[in-house]
Amino acid sequence: MTDNKPVERSRTVAVVGTGTMGQGIAQVALVAGHPVRLHDTVPGRARQAAAAITGRLDRLVEKGRLAPDARDAATARLYPADTLDDLADAALVIEAVVEQLPVKQELFAALEKIVADDCLLATNTSSLSVTAIAGALRLPGRFVGMHFFNPAPLLPLVEIVSGFATDATAATRAYATAKEWGKTPVRCTDTPGFIVNRIARPFYAEALRLHEERVADPATIDAVLRECGGFRMGPFELTDLIGQDVNEAVTRSVWESFYQDPKFTPSLAQRRLVESGRLGRKTGQGWYAHADGAERPQPRTEAPAPAPASVTVHGHLGHAEPLVRLIQEAGIKVRRRKHGRHLTLPGGGQLGLPDGETVFEYEGDEIIYFDVAHDYTTATRIALSTAPTTSSETLREAVGLFQALGKDVTVIGDVPGMIVARTVAMLIDLAVDAVDRGVASAEDIDTAMRLGVNYPAGPSEWAARLGYAYVSELLGALHERYPTGRYAPCLGLRRMEHEERAAMKDQDIR
Repeated sequence: MTDNKPVERSRTVAVVGTGTMGQGIAQVALVAGHPVRLHDTVPGRARQAAAAITGRLDRLVEKGRLAPDARDAATARLYPADTLDDLADAALVIEAVVEQLPVKQELFAALEKIVADDCLLATNTSSLSVTAIAGALRLPGRFVGMHFFNPAPLLPLVEIVSGFATDATAATRAYATAKEWGKTPVRCTDTPGFIVNRIARPFYAEALRLHEERVADPATIDAVLRECGGFRMGPFELTDLIGQDVNEAVTRSVWESFYQDPKFTPSLAQRRLVESGRLGRKTGQGWYAHADGAERPQPRTEAPAPAPASVTVHGHLGHAEPLVRLIQEAGIKVRRRKHGRHLTLPGGGQLGLPDGETVFEYEGDEIIYFDVAHDYTTATRIALSTAPTTSSETLREAVGLFQALGKDVTVIGDVPGMIVARTVAMLIDLAVDAVDRGVASAEDIDTAMRLGVNYPAGPSEWAARLGYAYVSELLGALHERYPTGRYAPCLGLRRMEHEERAAMKDQDIR
């Protein structure tokens, strides 16, 4: 590579592999103004793909999203290529063939003999090592990962992945090209799962773990993560959409690539679902039934209860402090006390954020945990965690309190960390560890998780709301109760906790 500018629009972009991803990437390059050549090993497939892309451009014109003359110019630049030799003039070749390492290695070895030495070679792999694909190339420095998200014409994120031998100029040129195409690129090193598929594992894993522990059913866990945590979809409905086999395979691949690190351990419950053939929407049955007319199970929601006349707020509630204003606006009298970080109900029961402990450990005390919310003002559901010994009077007061704030209330089992809190804590832990290991910047990780999987906030944004000390303490307590290493806070998180406490102490001194 001789520069770090985007590939010139006059230069040809070639796409090898004409499935859904290949067609989507070709359409993006085409609309951006490049001549595009399509190639597929199956005879006639490239011409079918070209016709399909033309059809999608026609529909964009019908919807007013593309001018007719722009459509005509784009279709005039689209060429099916019968052989790899037809790609000789390409300035960029993006591969989107089957996810098999030998197939990709053989393809790029052949391409390297055809294209010029300054041609940028890119793979759209989502699960294979960019370093391994480029390992046998004569010029591995020009090889880079350009991982688009499906559907490529609609989703903005592109992960630009540098393999062990990738030249900085090649990665920068790929980044600049994706940006020129109207995408939002993020940089990362070649790590299992790259950014999104690495950091997202706890979103699925913690929900599956909670289901296996019989804390709550899938519909309830999904509802809490959506309506309290602010996530667009719950993990059970999302994996049904993705395909249980696909999601489980990615989890297993990341786990094996990290030498069976317990933080990435797959779920036995999901394995059994895959073995039963219940793969989600594509088979009509996954965690949910998807046949026409199938009834969707409802989340557990408590019956109406009277609101308490007053509550006492002890100390500052941190991330949950907005609840105080909501309580006052609901007409409930609020008393303040200086010390602590919890609320006390009229009957003496205490409400607090999850700290990684269980309710039964507070023998003789009436303790109820309420889950972390992305935004307590806009959240429409709150989860409560109680022990079998929690009195019905205390529970009714807690339920009535949150119902008075306009929230649906879900009561789950006595589980450390609850649902949203432990999920978000694990996301933060993996993100901090990835930053420490040079996988990507905190900013790029946040961008990737918001744009790639529609999270309400990136991990560092969540951490800024909750505090690194809270997250580290929560995971430390979880680690004591599940001593497998899964929840052990990474060293980087411990360091962030220390720095946060030191800064707070310094402010107190001032």
